[in-house]
Amino acid sequence: MGAFGWGLVATLTGGIAGWLWFGPTRASARLTAIASSPTRPWPSLLYGFRRTRPAKQAAAWRTSSIELCQAIAAELATGRTAGDALSRAITSTDFPDPTRMTPVLAAARDGGDIATALRQAAPPTGGEGLLRLSSCWHVSTTIGGGLTTLIERVATSLRDLEAHRQDISAQLAGPRATARLLAALPALGLLLAAALGMQPLPFLFTTPAGLACLILGLTLNALGLRWTNHLVTKAEQTCL
Repeated sequence: MGAFGWGLVATLTGGIAGWLWFGPTRASARLTAIASSPTRPWPSLLYGFRRTRPAKQAAAWRTSSIELCQAIAAELATGRTAGDALSRAITSTDFPDPTRMTPVLAAARDGGDIATALRQAAPPTGGEGLLRLSSCWHVSTTIGGGLTTLIERVATSLRDLEAHRQDISAQLAGPRATARLLAALPALGLLLAAALGMQPLPFLFTTPAGLACLILGLTLNALGLRWTNHLVTKAEQTCL
């Protein structure tokens, strides 16, 4: 394989690394959703290939949990029973994955174990609100505490925690943007060199020294992005 071939391999490797970094993380689950929804093929297709990162998915679950608690409290305030209030609140709340709430809806309508169903429906990330709601239901059914008061307190604490989380994310947006800008600077350098007539691409793709520089630069760039993301994620977990 010639120098150009190795350069092409290096470029493709960098592209794959970027795709793995910024691309979808739940592709197989989305493809399963496509296959299991024959009546709505095109919306399912778009939903299946939409890029969703775990952080966005967790944020969506936290938001829907807050909306669910608020809806339950509103339904209970009108005098509805707990099961009826929960079933109505579930049907009026937009969840990232509505199928996870199907057992909870069935338990609410059939008088099943709602606390257990809520605990099992909570996703691994972003399911803190459903876990707290499950604890409220357990306390209310075993001790007899006021369910409306408990849910309102949970909704308030979830809103405060989400506001704190968003504030931290806003403060860390600067370091993330700076890291991505620094990662894009080599490409800007190539454009600048080409504009000055230095022909950097033939050097990178057709000479051993250029090929070595290309591979080393792509590797260091990917490692830098990875390490920066690790530091920012760790900072978020420490603050929360």
